[in-house]
Amino acid sequence: MERGLHDRDRVGLQDQVLLEDYHSEDAFIDNLRKRFQENLIYANGNVANIRDSDNFRTVQRAMTVIEILDQEQRQILDIVAAVLHMGNVGFTEEEGKAKILKPESVTAIAKEKHKGIVALMDEECLRPGDPTDLSFLTKMNDNLGSHPHYICHSRASTTVQKTMGRDEFRLVHYAGDVTYSVHGFLDKNNDLLFRDLKEAMAECSNGIIKSCFPAADIGSKRRPETAVTQFKNSLNNLMEILMCKEPSYIRCIKPNDLQTHSQFDVELVRHQVKYLGLMENLRVRRAGFAYRRTYELFLQRYKCLSRQTWPHYHGPAKDGVQILADELGYEKDDYRMGKTKIFIRFPKTLFETEDAFQAKKHYLASIIQARWKGRRQRRVYLEIRAKIIVGQTYIRRYLALQELKRRREAAAKIRFFIKGFITRHDAPNECNRSFIQLTKRHWLMKLSKSLPASFMGHTWIPAPKHCQEASLLLRDMHKLHLARCYRVGLNAEKKRQLDLKVLCEAVFKNNKRNYPQSVGPWFVDDRIAKQHATQISNFTVTQMNGEKLHYSTPVVKYDRRGYKPRERFFLLSSKAVYLLDGKTYKQKHRLPLDKIDFCITNERDGIMLIRIPLELKKDKGDLILDIPDIIECCIWILDVTKNRSIVNIVDTGSLSHNLVRGKTGVIEIQTGPQPSITRAKSGNLLVVNCWPIIRYARERTEGTG
Repeated sequence: MERGLHDRDRVGLQDQVLLEDYHSEDAFIDNLRKRFQENLIYANGNVANIRDSDNFRTVQRAMTVIEILDQEQRQILDIVAAVLHMGNVGFTEEEGKAKILKPESVTAIAKEKHKGIVALMDEECLRPGDPTDLSFLTKMNDNLGSHPHYICHSRASTTVQKTMGRDEFRLVHYAGDVTYSVHGFLDKNNDLLFRDLKEAMAECSNGIIKSCFPAADIGSKRRPETAVTQFKNSLNNLMEILMCKEPSYIRCIKPNDLQTHSQFDVELVRHQVKYLGLMENLRVRRAGFAYRRTYELFLQRYKCLSRQTWPHYHGPAKDGVQILADELGYEKDDYRMGKTKIFIRFPKTLFETEDAFQAKKHYLASIIQARWKGRRQRRVYLEIRAKIIVGQTYIRRYLALQELKRRREAAAKIRFFIKGFITRHDAPNECNRSFIQLTKRHWLMKLSKSLPASFMGHTWIPAPKHCQEASLLLRDMHKLHLARCYRVGLNAEKKRQLDLKVLCEAVFKNNKRNYPQSVGPWFVDDRIAKQHATQISNFTVTQMNGEKLHYSTPVVKYDRRGYKPRERFFLLSSKAVYLLDGKTYKQKHRLPLDKIDFCITNERDGIMLIRIPLELKKDKGDLILDIPDIIECCIWILDVTKNRSIVNIVDTGSLSHNLVRGKTGVIEIQTGPQPSITRAKSGNLLVVNCWPIIRYARERTEGTG
């Protein structure tokens, strides 16, 4: 033994039990398979390509070997995290405040020196004595029992103890709680492939097997590493390679084992997804930022999505990216701004941005196309323009000659026209004949557009010298034509009104000062308001004995003594004049037309004096009335009686009236600013006429009403 330890060239023989032979056989087969597969992978130059469906058993076997340390299995997922979280790592370095998934606190249980599960398991495998799986579990409970991510049966709550056995322990990590059984941990962790087996394989005649056991490994005298240490070192080497590169994680999931189309094996796909850890990768991806890009590249690609950054943004790239994020409506939690990069958390946000960019490309393409077409068309236009200029040179020369000819002819015509204009008042000759004809034609056209529309109109445009005789004839003919058209268009009512107007002109023109105000409005035969119409109609039927009512109007009667005003209704029938009380509608007077006379003044007032003969004993003297439409009332009296002498117009400043017993009274007529009828201090009736404009306005209002 002593010489063997010093010389290391002596080989001892030892008998093994049957169980140890089984372990050696399994270790040899696993080690041979592993070396053969590694050799095959390196020989093919495809280190990272593990065929998913073909090597599931190998992957499952590898996972079984390290079942004692699930956090080392997590190292495989760290490879995915290194790819998917490369942006998160960069964001952490730049911003230092990213909230991403950090499994270090969990994997520290396995990788921590002298205290982790790996160190405890290696120590238990190499210590002298008879180590067992339960002694390993006891050591872990003593060293890791207080760790927040480690749960053992002895220190767990009653509820948790019901879900796990005494030979099990539980780890709490990102994917949930995982329970492990310690049976077989130490056996699977030990490298039971003895050196003599390695030496025998290295001297084998099979070239493939010999290449799997190189001589360098055989010459090494170091203690063989345990399985978990080998796997940890292999993953660490792989992580160092990945961290210095930009790897892409590509997984191919086969829908079936038959390599045919249109067949989808759900169980097979679920099995691949489960053992490839894709769901865990998705959880890792959700927790961090799946996309990162420098500000310059991001702005260069997506600057067309904002008016403020398109086509060129001259400020810092970071500010331009911030403008794009605000324009695209990024939520606060969807992205982060680092020192040199933007970090986007969700793929949906990036996809929406990319979709907007793809949609915008058509708009940009249309702009580029428009600019290119414009440039091409401008080149064509310049070519055509140069040709047109040449053609225009000859055309303008031809047109200039034609213009010269036309101007010469126009100058001759103008000279001829000016000579005719100078001699336009002379007898027709060769020069002015056309001018005289043109003057006549223009005068007739102008006259046709300005003819009077009514025979009362006296407007007529002046005529030139050669048209004056024709103008007089046409004027008389047009007046006759308008008068005839007016006569033909008259109905019975209008003809009667015109007859009354003619009678009014014959009686009152130049005899009554307010005659001009009565010319315009038509004469009305009823001036009584509608609320009195029923009572007046009843009186006409019952009291007038079949006499026809020709005119009615409200009047004011003044007493013979005291001149107190009283409201009355003046009714004119074919035989008499009736005066009714304005309140009771009772008859106050009936005066036959063949026995009375009417007297009015030539001023603007409405005073009418009805002179009553003495034989009418019941009427005590003359009646004094104030009639608003005095001329209208007189015209109806003259029309009914057919006697113009029945109405007398006096032009004196006073008017006398008869009282009883031969006495007389006086009515004084004056002019003032306001119309009024009052009793003067002398005892006479004083009538004050208003100015013409005021009286005219009142008469116009009452006449049209």
